[in-house]
Amino acid sequence: MAQVRKDSRGRGMVVIDAEECKGCGLCVEVCPPAVLKISEALNRMGYHPAEYIGVACTGCGVCFYVCPEPAAITVYKRVESKMPVAEAAA
Repeated sequence: MAQVRKDSRGRGMVVIDAEECKGCGLCVEVCPPAVLKISEALNRMGYHPAEYIGVACTGCGVCFYVCPEPAAITVYKRVESKMPVAEAAA
């Protein structure tokens, strides 16, 4: 399973399974912060899959909802801890 994963300093992160992606480009078109693009590399089926290129993902999930391939895109939303530092260390 070839997954492309890059950490983000934004509010979210996108993981794209390059082998599941058919390169339709729908996720690229609807991404509000424009952090997705079509790769120049081919997957084993001969498609140019989408890839995550940014650090400004908002975690909105629009790319996930528009994708016709159910297992191609996973979106993670960064959760900030509300616990004070002193309590977190205990």
